[in-house]
Amino acid sequence: MDPNSNQKRRQTMFIYAIVALFVVYILSAMLSPQIRQSVTKEVSYSDFLEQVDDGDVQSVTLNTDSQAITYHLKGDDTLYTTTQFPDDTTLVSRLEEKGVDFSADASNNSDSTLWWVLFLSYAIPIVIMLLGGWALNRYIKKSMGDDGPSMTFGSNMGMGMGGLGKSGAREVKGEDTGVTFKDVAGQDEAKESLAEIVGFLEDPSKYAEIGAKLPRGALLVGPPGTGKTLLAKAVAGEARVPFFSISGSEFVEMFVGRGAAKVRDLFKQANEKAPCIVFIDEIDTIGKRRDAGLNTNDEREQTLNQVLTEMDGFDNHKGIVVLAATNRPDSLDPALLRPGRFDRRVPVELPDLAGRAAILKLHANDVKIDPSCDLDIIARMTAGASGADLANMINESALRAVRMGRKRVIQEDLQESVEVVIAGEKRKSTVLSDHEKEVVSYHEIGHAIVAAAQKGSAPVNKITIVPRTSGTLGYTMQVEEDEKFLSTRQDYLDRIAVLCGGRAAEELIFGDPSDGAGNDIQRATEIARNMVTRFGMTDEFGMVALGEVRNRYLDGGSTLSCSEGTAQRVDQAVIDLVEQGHAAARESLTAHRFKLHELARYLQKKETITGDEFMNIFLRDDGFAPKITPQG
Repeated sequence: MDPNSNQKRRQTMFIYAIVALFVVYILSAMLSPQIRQSVTKEVSYSDFLEQVDDGDVQSVTLNTDSQAITYHLKGDDTLYTTTQFPDDTTLVSRLEEKGVDFSADASNNSDSTLWWVLFLSYAIPIVIMLLGGWALNRYIKKSMGDDGPSMTFGSNMGMGMGGLGKSGAREVKGEDTGVTFKDVAGQDEAKESLAEIVGFLEDPSKYAEIGAKLPRGALLVGPPGTGKTLLAKAVAGEARVPFFSISGSEFVEMFVGRGAAKVRDLFKQANEKAPCIVFIDEIDTIGKRRDAGLNTNDEREQTLNQVLTEMDGFDNHKGIVVLAATNRPDSLDPALLRPGRFDRRVPVELPDLAGRAAILKLHANDVKIDPSCDLDIIARMTAGASGADLANMINESALRAVRMGRKRVIQEDLQESVEVVIAGEKRKSTVLSDHEKEVVSYHEIGHAIVAAAQKGSAPVNKITIVPRTSGTLGYTMQVEEDEKFLSTRQDYLDRIAVLCGGRAAEELIFGDPSDGAGNDIQRATEIARNMVTRFGMTDEFGMVALGEVRNRYLDGGSTLSCSEGTAQRVDQAVIDLVEQGHAAARESLTAHRFKLHELARYLQKKETITGDEFMNIFLRDDGFAPKITPQG
């Protein structure tokens, strides 16, 4: 019999049980008023005789065994009860005199009726609830397995009660993932490392002949958006094996034991569908390093322990591979990373220049792009972008082409999409005053002139004073001609000087700097601190590491690992480096003061200029020397 039909039948029975309980509850509520009306009212025998004498009694029933009297008053449905006085022999004559209907009965019919109603309204609902609880308990046990808890209720009720203890993993057939290695660009090293797993899943015999064992697991580590999940799907697509996907957060439950039960169910499914791939995204959610604290017996650690046990226990020859992704490998428990569990660590880094070009071309196949577009220029403009960023840029360019009424994407759309992803959309609601435009113009031209005056700096590609939604009022874009993998001390000093160029221009021209250099100051300080604490680029400290990076894949910054006195010296060294760059920027701008005025006025007029326009004016020797009119 199909297990899915059995599960549907059990779910239907469970729904019927819930409906039955609800109906019983409604019936009980409806019978409650009748019960209250059926309850007798006890009176004294003297009051009963007085009511008889007054002619208010309609009918009387006398129980000859217990001498109990039950009666009704005229016009009243209430049942009254009393007990006959033993020596009273006048009751019958009084009833006859007043014309009261009376009878004798050896059984107490009214009491039996009352108890029958009470039984129906209270006993039956209790019995039905007990039977329903027993049936539900058996149902949950079957759903969770014999080793699971019998009655566990939590917050994850999205799959119905039959989902308790179920992993919730999404199963996809390998051919249905729709992804192969051809759909992954810019990660050649990662694909090469995973290709061996694909080969093992496709033909395990050639590895078994030499005695090689299939890696139990591979850990994909890298920044967000680099394609870790895409690579996992590509492995399943290449090997054409089932693919189980689940996030680490889905194992986390409020009640102890639920996460471990889900892990057991996940690997049970994997054993049934082997060979297959199990992919756990964001495994750091459950795989964090365990400490030696007292409070260690929590749900997360039990889930981690179950993962470790399952990875040790499943048959390596069945072809089950566990792939996991994280951007916090430093926080994982060492037991998870030892050989025999996650045997391989596959870096999925940010793409280089060639990788970015390949990713752009891959996503460009999905949209209509004009043949004149040069994706290599876009690749050079997007240093540090992830695969997800590049895909978003292509999509943004297509959206812009539609807004502009074009049927194909042109180079302008691509370049604008880069700026949208980096700096945000243009803010049409923000209108700068003439003075603010002038300040921003001098600020941006200050950056550009300091960069152009240096030998090794990246060429200026674009300068604009159009405000963006990211909060910036303007920016200067530099684009490297080639990919750089190493930077010297002088390279860092030049970058600091370029960042200080905007503030230096404001000081030189207006004498009163604005707050527009806030981001520049932050970036310059960060570069200087890294030079001191990480790169050993100062004479005072030399080759000594004074700081530690929190996470190389996330922007977590760094922490100092030195004494308090050394930390003060580090701060002073950072200040000296920034001041050195500031002084170099002022010196460069002073030497090109006339060009600073000319270019700032040109930018203020056009709002956006290209790198070629800037360089033509900057390098032109026309003897132009505008009159300097500083403004305070």
